[in-house]
Amino acid sequence: MIESLLVANRGEIARRIIRTARRLGIRAIAVYSEADADLPFVAEADEAVLIGPPAPALSYRNTEAILAAAKSTGAQAIHPGYGFLSENAEFARTVESSGLIWVGPGADAITAMGDKINARNLMAAAGVPVAPGTTDPAADLDAAVTAAAEIGYPVMVKAAAGGGGMGMGVAVDEAALRTEYDKVRAFAERMFGDGSVLIERFFPRVRHVEVQILGLADGRVVALGERECSVQRRNQKLVEESPSPAVSPELRSRLLAAAVRAGEAVGYRNAGTVECLLDPATDEFFFLEMNTRLQVEHPVTEYVYGIDLVEEQLRVASGLAPTFDPDALTSRGHAIEMRINAEDPKRFLPGPGVIRTWVEPTGTGVRVDSGYTEGNTVTPFYDSLLAKLIVTGATRDEVLERAKTAVATFQIAGPKNNLPFFTELLDNEEFVSGAYDTAIVSRMR
Repeated sequence: MIESLLVANRGEIARRIIRTARRLGIRAIAVYSEADADLPFVAEADEAVLIGPPAPALSYRNTEAILAAAKSTGAQAIHPGYGFLSENAEFARTVESSGLIWVGPGADAITAMGDKINARNLMAAAGVPVAPGTTDPAADLDAAVTAAAEIGYPVMVKAAAGGGGMGMGVAVDEAALRTEYDKVRAFAERMFGDGSVLIERFFPRVRHVEVQILGLADGRVVALGERECSVQRRNQKLVEESPSPAVSPELRSRLLAAAVRAGEAVGYRNAGTVECLLDPATDEFFFLEMNTRLQVEHPVTEYVYGIDLVEEQLRVASGLAPTFDPDALTSRGHAIEMRINAEDPKRFLPGPGVIRTWVEPTGTGVRVDSGYTEGNTVTPFYDSLLAKLIVTGATRDEVLERAKTAVATFQIAGPKNNLPFFTELLDNEEFVSGAYDTAIVSRMR
């Protein structure tokens, strides 16, 4: 097993990785920016290294500073968490060429799945269902118009190199396509350094369902169930649950088999997620993208399968067998995760500030993965995620009742937060019934 681990991230995910590392007797090393010096993850690590000022480009995306920290502390491995450098193939290669262990999928898999058009084509060749769309980038506006006419409106205009719900627009007709194409292309060039755009069929009433995969050290790829991720704002997730209330045993079998094929197609190792769009009217699903990293929502899978995904990541990276029997995977119960963000609960606009009060809920079936505590300052430099509230139980109904109590007793004062949104959601008939889709938040607003 790895003996020393540098966590190249911050906040709740750094804290969560450090917790597992220390439980396993692994020396945990944190890196932090000047803005994060007082956050819990820094204090909880065995060692912490300041790597730069608040701006991510000068700290958490500063590969030279991170590698220097690894060298100075004698770190044996680097875990990138999610976001920042987690899906940066060049960084993964640099880590390994420096003689360190990369706790994640290989750089080739990251590269293959990082371009959405290439990923679509690879998945189609592997027999994974993909939505109707372009097999090459739409070279210009005329090409996009021609493609959309063949696919049929409405269409989704997507940045080929995008991710995290960014770089997407919907066009219901040609006039809208002309506007969205220019907008998405400009955004993609600015954010990702790649203006390539693809056109896909847009499904107005659809669910977002994903499958957790794990590529084992012996080369096998296993699927650890599905997660429902349809409660979203601006194409970014707010709530995840497992199992999905929309997935029957027969559909689950097809989903998991397709996800395993997806992983096998790129020789996948370590943790990853195959994201799909599900048409609830027909039970058809289509490959959306593969996230080549640990997901924010991994705790719901941890509960229903009774495993620690970070531990499994570390075991794969160490060349060790998993803690579970890959041929006898079973799930139990239900889990829901709510992302507690420092944002206005109506318009979801960021609201940083000093945390004057922070009281986490407790009780049976309640877990909080938090990045902050009382007295900390939520700065505008990073993602607005404050904590993840995970509620578990034997049935979905039991979890919903526990979730209401947990949300009501979670006290945060200072920065704006979206706890009132979850109070509203847990009383929403559509959500409670389980028959919701990706437009539920817009209908609530």
